[in-house]
Amino acid sequence: MQANNQVPTFKLLLVGDGGTGKTTFVKRHLTGEFEKRYIATVGVEVRPLRFNTTRGPICFEVWDTAGQEKFGGLRDGYYIGGKCAIIMFDVTSVATYKNVPTWHRDIVRVCENIPIVLCGNKVDVQDRKVKPKSIKYHRTKQLQYYDISAKSNYNYEKPFLWLARQIVGDPKLSLVEEIPICPVDIVIDLEMIKKYEEELAKYSAIALPDDDEDL
Repeated sequence: MQANNQVPTFKLLLVGDGGTGKTTFVKRHLTGEFEKRYIATVGVEVRPLRFNTTRGPICFEVWDTAGQEKFGGLRDGYYIGGKCAIIMFDVTSVATYKNVPTWHRDIVRVCENIPIVLCGNKVDVQDRKVKPKSIKYHRTKQLQYYDISAKSNYNYEKPFLWLARQIVGDPKLSLVEEIPICPVDIVIDLEMIKKYEEELAKYSAIALPDDDEDL
C-alpha cells in the first residue's frame, strides 16, 4: 500500500490480449471518452482510479500492460508488487479466451494469492463467440467473473468493487457515489444480457467434472 494524498492506494494489474479493450475500459473512468480506435499500448501505462466507498476512499493504481507477445519479456517486472488484478478477454474472439490461462500463470508466478477478476468484454456485440457455458476457467482457479461492456458501461464498476471488498476485507463495502464515467455510446440489448446472465448462473451451478481441463 502506498500513500496517495493519504488515500490507500493499491497496484492493480490489468492484463489480457491486445485489442480486448483494456485501455478503453480504464479510459472510460478517467476521461469520459470511449477510445474508438485501437492503439497498441507499448510497455505499460499507469493510471490512478479513485473510488469513494463506505469504508472511505480507495485508489487503484492501474498498470495497463501490453497485450502483444513481443513485449512478453518485460511483463514480470510489471507484476512485481501487484496487489490485485483484472484479466480481460474479448467475448467475440475465442483466441483471447484461450490465452487466459497464460495470463493467469504469469500473474500468480510473481504475485501469489492476490484477488483476481476475469472479465469478458464486448458483450454488447450480437455475434458473441465465447458462450457463457464455455467460460469455466475462473471456476477452476477460484477467480471472480463478470461479463462487461466498455461501450455501454455494463457492469463497469463490478470488478473494482469486488477487488475493493477483497482488499479491505469487507464483503459489504459499497460505493457511496456514482463513478464519473461518460455516457453510453451504445444501447445494450437488455434481453440479450438477461439471457447471458441466466446462462452464467445456470452453468455456474453445475459442478465441474474432476478431470475438467483449464478451458
